[in-house]
This record gives sequence, C-alpha cells and structure tokens, in this order.
Amino acid sequence: MSNIVGRMREAFRGGQRVDPDVLIARLQAVQRFLGAVDGQVPDAQLVAAHTVVERAGTRLALSGHHTVVALAGATGSGKSSLFNALARLDLSPVGVRRPTTGVAHACVWGQLDGASRLLDWIGVLPRHRFVRESPLDGDDESALHGLVLLDLPDFDSVQRTHRLEVDRLLGLVDLVVWVVDPQKYADRVIHTSYLREFHRHRDVTVVVLNQADRLPPAELPRVLGDLRRLLDADGLEGVPLLPTVAVDPAGLDGLRAELERTVAERQAALRRLAGDVDAVVAGLDPLVGPEPPRTGPGDASARELTTALAGAAGVPTVAEAVEGAYRHRAVGSTGWPLVRGWRKLRPDPLRRLHLPGGGADAPAESLVAATSVPDPTAAQRSALNLAIRAVADRSAAGLPAPWPAAVTAAARSRLADLPDALDHAVAATDLGMDRRPAWWRVIGGLQWLVTLAALAGLAWLVLGYALRILGLPALDYPELGEVPWPTVLLLGGLLAGLLVAALTRPVIRWAARRARRRAEERLLTSVGSVGEKHVLNPVWAVLARYREAREALREAARG
Repeated sequence: MSNIVGRMREAFRGGQRVDPDVLIARLQAVQRFLGAVDGQVPDAQLVAAHTVVERAGTRLALSGHHTVVALAGATGSGKSSLFNALARLDLSPVGVRRPTTGVAHACVWGQLDGASRLLDWIGVLPRHRFVRESPLDGDDESALHGLVLLDLPDFDSVQRTHRLEVDRLLGLVDLVVWVVDPQKYADRVIHTSYLREFHRHRDVTVVVLNQADRLPPAELPRVLGDLRRLLDADGLEGVPLLPTVAVDPAGLDGLRAELERTVAERQAALRRLAGDVDAVVAGLDPLVGPEPPRTGPGDASARELTTALAGAAGVPTVAEAVEGAYRHRAVGSTGWPLVRGWRKLRPDPLRRLHLPGGGADAPAESLVAATSVPDPTAAQRSALNLAIRAVADRSAAGLPAPWPAAVTAAARSRLADLPDALDHAVAATDLGMDRRPAWWRVIGGLQWLVTLAALAGLAWLVLGYALRILGLPALDYPELGEVPWPTVLLLGGLLAGLLVAALTRPVIRWAARRARRRAEERLLTSVGSVGEKHVLNPVWAVLARYREAREALREAARG
C-alpha cells in the first residue's frame, strides 16, 4: 500500500498558484462582458456567468482561511465511513439501509466561529456541523486547521432531492474528493454526469479508490491503472488518484497528506473559482468571434440608406418644387411689371408643400409643423426597408450568433420614428429660397425702367391726341429720324421689356436647376443625419458593445 501511495503522490499537481488580484481582474472582466451583452444576448446563455460572478464575489468575501472539501460519491462507496475516519469521530451516520446520507454534514478543524458564515452560505444546518478540536489531540490535527470537510448525499440516490442537493453543493465547495469503490468505479453515471464535467477543475479534484482492502494486492495496481485510464478519458489527466481504506488509519495516509497540503496552500478556493471562470469563458467564447468587427456600416450602405430615406421623405418632390418656385419667383421678379400681378395669382410650389421659403406669408410654425409632402409610396417604403436590411447585413457580416439578430433589431429599433423625423428634417432644412438674388433686382429695375419709358411715350401720345380732339394747338413731337419720340419710347419700351424677358428666361432655367441641386444636397444631408441618428447610430452602438464584450472576454481568458 505504501508503495502505491508513493507512486500516486508523483501525480500530485504542480505548485502553480492563483494570484487573487489576477482572479479578481478576470471576474471583473466577466462582469464587463455581461454588462456589454445585456439586452443583446438571450439571458438563458448568461445564467452560468452571472452565477459564477455572484458566487465568486460571495466566496471571496467570506473566510479566506478555510478550505471547503466535499466527499462525493455513489451509494455504498463508503463516503460516510471515510468522513468519520478522517475526523476520527462518528459524525455522519453509516448504515446498511441506503441511501444513508440525506443531508450534508460538516466537520470543521479549528474554531467553528470562523467557519459559521461560510457554512451558512453553503447551506449546512447548524445541527449537522461538528468541530474537530480537542485538547486530547494535542498538535495531531493542527495540520488540518482551516479544513471544512463535507459529507455529501449520494449523487445516485433514488430521491431526486438528494441529487439536486449534491449538484448545488458541488458548485460551492473548493475541492471535491470523488469516492469510488472497486465494484462501481467504472459506473457510467459518475463519469459522464460528474467527473467529465469537472475537466476544467482538475486542480481542485481528487479521486480515491475506497475499500481498496477488498482487492487482492495483485489486483490493486490493475484496478488503479484502469481507473486512471477512465479519468484520462474524462479529461482529468494528472488528477491525484489515491487508494484508501477507511477501517485502517494507515490506509488514509495519502488522502490525509493531500488534504494537509491543500489546507496549507490555501489555494483551493482560488483554483476552484479560476476553474469556474475558465468554464464560463469557454461557454461564452462562441458568442464572440476570433476577429474584431468592422467599425460600422460602410460608406456604400450609408449612401444607399440616404437615397432610400430621400425617396421616403419626398426629397425629389421637394427639389422639383424648389426648381418650380425659383422659376415662378424669378419670372415674377424679372418679368414685365404689367403682368406681374397676374403671375402672383398662380400658387407658389413651395407654399403648397408648407415648406420653409414658401413665401413671406408662410406660417411661422412651419419649422416644426408637418409638411404637405406626399406620403412615400409602397415602392419607396420597400426600398427603405431593403436599405435598412442591407445596413444590418453588411454591418453584422462575420459576427457570431446572436449578434446579427441584435444588429438587425438595432437597425430597425427606431423605424416607427422615421416618418416624423424625416418630415421634421425636411421642414427644418434651409432650401436657400428665402433670399432673392441681386440680379433679380437689377433685371427687375431694368424692366421697370423700360416700362416707365413705354408708359411715358404712351402718355405723351395720348396727351397729343386729346389736345387734337379738343381743338387745342397740337403738340410738336420731337423726332428720332422720322419717328416721333413718344412712339420711340412706347414701342422701344415694349420691345425692350419683351427682349429682356426673353434673354432672362434661359438664365432663370439654369439658375433654377442650380437651386434644385443645392436644395437636394441640403436635403440629402438632413435625411442622412436622420438615418445616422435612427439607423446607423444604434448599429454602431451594438458593434461597440460587441467589441467591448470581445475585449472583456479575452481579458477574462487570460489568467
């Protein structure tokens, strides 16, 4: 037996220590990850991470001078006998009727007061707590001071409450000693449901082959070798494997030495929590990809979105109205004054849409009131939906689930607000129609000048005609060549007015198209800002949270 124990000690873990500060930093990184993914990832995928963060915070706040070790095993493995043998007291009931252990029992080496809060958190009832401290022991038990040993219920109990209690306690203890016996050491339940799940907690796992005295000496190495093979298959390479005999004090030497070493190191709690973080990080790793995401929607997506928003906001209609309004006002300002009043009877295109620059009598509240721009057509609404979808798809390209769905939801999160936002953006856009160009005044003044000349000539002619009718001396008209000056003024003024109007029309058309392009640019800038605020910014926010989550998880993985 002593030779076997010596060989098993060669498999003991190395002295790699867990730095508490590093562990706390990793836990904080997991907490940052949870904050970054809150609302983006289904809660069901984050339960384990929340549990580990909460559990670790509580465990680190409780006694750091105690090490909680649990004896776990199947019915008949001799857990309770081993528990009593280690305590050298009959504390946990042992009997022939199974399952015997229905609740956890605890034995504390040292003063109970220091471990009470820890046992309260674990959930061991006060009547099931015992103290291994006696003056008769002298220093025999001093090496185990700080040990809190638990005898767990049988994990294969026919009573479901026992199994649930075992599962709960296994998540709270610092180190687990799995107790198997020669008859059931290869049982599928313990390997598939428990041992295999502890492959990330190798540093806080010990396996003992109890009741080793039931095997012939020649068979013990073979059974231990077979059990080691099974443990390696479970991912528990290097985990200590010790034979024990509860009825023989010498048969506990190896296990007791392992417990003394564990208590002396005071690393079990930190290693257990580090293993928990490892398991959580491994479970969360599929939620972030190996590469960081792009910075956001590309320029092509933004342009497509702006174009679709412009269609939905009626920008082409408004731009056409600007062009028409420019021609309408330019002709009214530079045309023949005698027909300007008739021109004012025609409605201004911008005024019909209730847009700024619609005229001096436009309502003052037009900047905030709804415009009369026609509602988008079904085709325009469909184009907008497709553009938003394209933004989401391109932004989420390469992201693991469920981030593409989160990006799509973010892109559409403010879809209901877009119509009003677009309408207000169009209404608040300066279309450049409030100021009249200086050349309008110049041409208008010229038109008034030639019109006054024509009126003066007409009045001169009428005066001469009236004097002739009244029999008064006729006026002596001066002549330009052979044409009287009143006729020159009348006909010249009329012809000059028509000529100026004809020459001005092409200029007006060119300037109107220029005004339309200027208005389109300003409107596209306005609706682009709406798209950025209501579509792109939410997408950027999700991608930023993804980057934050990815960086936090990478930091949590470093330990």
